[in-house]
Amino acid sequence: MSDLLRAPAEIKYAEELDWLESIDDNPKPFSWRLSPKMVRLFILGSERSDGLDREVPQKWFGDRSFVERSIVTLASDRGLLLIGDPGTGKSWLAELLSAAICRNSTLVVQGTAGTTEDHIKYSWNVSMVIAKGQSRESMIPSPIMTAMEAGAIGRFEELTRSTSDVQDALISILSEKYISVPELESGGGDDNIVFAKPGFSIIATANSRDRGVNDLSSALKRRFNFVRIPVVTNRKSEAEIVRFRTEELLRRHSIDLDVPPTLLDVLLQSFADLRASAAAAGSDDEKLESALSTAEQIGVLEDAVLHSNFFGERALTARTLASSLVGSLTRREPEDLAILNKYLHGVVEPRSKEEGGSWPEFLEGGRDAIATLS
Repeated sequence: MSDLLRAPAEIKYAEELDWLESIDDNPKPFSWRLSPKMVRLFILGSERSDGLDREVPQKWFGDRSFVERSIVTLASDRGLLLIGDPGTGKSWLAELLSAAICRNSTLVVQGTAGTTEDHIKYSWNVSMVIAKGQSRESMIPSPIMTAMEAGAIGRFEELTRSTSDVQDALISILSEKYISVPELESGGGDDNIVFAKPGFSIIATANSRDRGVNDLSSALKRRFNFVRIPVVTNRKSEAEIVRFRTEELLRRHSIDLDVPPTLLDVLLQSFADLRASAAAAGSDDEKLESALSTAEQIGVLEDAVLHSNFFGERALTARTLASSLVGSLTRREPEDLAILNKYLHGVVEPRSKEEGGSWPEFLEGGRDAIATLS
């Protein structure tokens, strides 16, 4: 695993999944590797009341009802659609669910304007077709078809970014649970049909901010159970997510650098302030283009940690954190710079005078960053 830039969840947590599977005596749907109870435990972490010989760390932070509803959906014959704002952990939850259920989270189709029907069904190896003709051997199955044949979970990221033709192709897959291959001649059997095995399902994600890009048809909506993942607003939960991801970053880069709790509080408070300002804004021009999600908060901290490690004094400072925040959240000039400048003068400056601590240095670092970009 050490030679992988980013190991998928089933590899990253392989030893833990093996152990959970060895002690799991609960009923399992289809060909699931873990029972629904163990899938939930793997994702949300163990508690003392579980009576396990070892602790299972929490990997996704959110309401347990979202996880339970997702698991129940996958145990049925319906698809699962995780929908929410950017950075709410939809893709991470989908990956963890796939890893726990079938030990393969890599059967993924990425939805874009360029995604075609071939990406969710099949294509052909042109050289083999020329040499031997169209056959099962010369067919290149999509990740979704591979999941069907293996009785596994297929994933479709950013479903609403795909065109209606691509979305419609999913309807028959979710309804009929097979894909026809008309190019193959049927010899009286089912050689031209690929059937889904028990355990097959699809987890799709959709960005709620993409509403109107390629809206889902009512027919496709009926074939999904929707689980809406809200933005994390609980300060404690958000702190746990940011801390969890930061510790992962430090381990991955073998960085020995301390993130003071006071600076984590400054980051959390800054995002809370900016979200409140965006909610009170009268127009989009008065809002940062950033969604101010927890994922973007992690990105700001990651940028600051790496900068401190490679170019700083190997210690995270409020100045570096402020510079990272301004650099990461400025996407439109001069609009975003003006909004951040207003925040520094209207909120951070009074707070730095009243509370002191890390805020004066944060204010100074933010001002310098804005001056550099202006």
